Amino acid sequence: MAERSSASITIVGAGPVGSLLAIMLARRGRRVRLIERRGDPRTAAPERGRSINLALAARGLRALEHARLLGAIAAEMVVMPGRMLHDENGATSFLPYGQNEREVIYAISRERLNRLLVEAAAKQASIELRFALRCIDVDVDACAIVVKDERSGRESREPFELLFGADGAGSAVRAALFARGLTQTREAPLAHDYKELLMPATPRAAFEPHALHIWPRGDFMLIALPNADQSFTATLFLPRHGAVSFDALHSDGGARMFFAQHFADAAAAMPQLEQEFRQHPQGRLATLYCERWHAGGRVLLLGDAAHAIVPFHGQGLNCGFEDCILLDELLAAHTDAASAFTAFEQRRRPDTDAIAAMAIENYYEMRAAVRAPDFLRRKALAAQLEQRFPQRFIQRYSMVMFHPEISYSQAQSRGLLQERVLDALTAQLPAHALPHSAAELPAQAQQLLDEAGL
Repeated sequence: MAERSSASITIVGAGPVGSLLAIMLARRGRRVRLIERRGDPRTAAPERGRSINLALAARGLRALEHARLLGAIAAEMVVMPGRMLHDENGATSFLPYGQNEREVIYAISRERLNRLLVEAAAKQASIELRFALRCIDVDVDACAIVVKDERSGRESREPFELLFGADGAGSAVRAALFARGLTQTREAPLAHDYKELLMPATPRAAFEPHALHIWPRGDFMLIALPNADQSFTATLFLPRHGAVSFDALHSDGGARMFFAQHFADAAAAMPQLEQEFRQHPQGRLATLYCERWHAGGRVLLLGDAAHAIVPFHGQGLNCGFEDCILLDELLAAHTDAASAFTAFEQRRRPDTDAIAAMAIENYYEMRAAVRAPDFLRRKALAAQLEQRFPQRFIQRYSMVMFHPEISYSQAQSRGLLQERVLDALTAQLPAHALPHSAAELPAQAQQLLDEAGL
């Protein structure tokens, strides 16, 4: 293959991942053309009810630091040190995410983050921004992309040297590779859909502004993430079909009655609940499995276009940003794109498979496991193990959210071993008992960690 170390780059998708990648590459001296089917977020009205608010954790923050953009984003981030659980009686309990004040996550508006990243991209002279331009086909052999101007309807065929598909779960680039037999894909849909709603900033709400609020109800749940303006973006996750489902809420007043029954305090903070429930789309959730992420040494998929996951670990954005760091480094280290693309997929796939599985598992924890009597007991025991053996035991959630030096696949495998240790320790304790401090852990704790290879 010809030398491609200085080839110009076309990125399809000017969402957060595509925009961040463009900035990273431009700062290495690359010429970048960034194409987006939607309008310019700096001037277009934001879409309402069409996206789940985003959570930034250590992996995403590291990527923003890598691109020297964290300072520009920080003012839009709302710190969340933990979860606030709301039970059926209106009582609340706060569960910290980590072991110290540094182990927190941040809520951020998808629209504001995207706008800030596009503004940063626009300041790079080597980035060409083109909006309202839809990718409708990719000819890998001819190194050409077919695009359609969304305003005029005119189609054109344009050459590319390297093409990156960062255009999300519904990727047009991936669809073109699939149509040409260059990849295979499989979607594993979740039986639960979602709908986004707003809790406006009013004194009546009086919810803790620095927490992820969760109303776990077994087979369904409501969550609410804080916004910088003191409002909350709430998302209902509910089965698509069945007695308790979105299908069952289509009657007039059905949504209001359902919320009043299951989420009374949240319902009181949603004056436009019924109107928004009718108007906002019902979104689908699925995990995407893509057989091959690159083609011909010229085209590469990344982010949700390659490995979309369900949102229940708050890692979709963080995972995509982590893609950007690795790809940026590999393109700089390799003399040709083909070898960089191969290395990218080989190194990244075990981790994206791992976070896809952990995200689904975390959904069960959020909506159901947190209600189990043993849940808090195991969490407290895990925290005490981490305090006493900080080099050997880090809770899986913490490994994923706060330790970017630990890969997703390592967090998954270590987490399985740690669960066995917790099983053994829990079995040794009297029912409902728990050591009051890390110093009171059973003597067998260290032996169990040794046996587990931790």
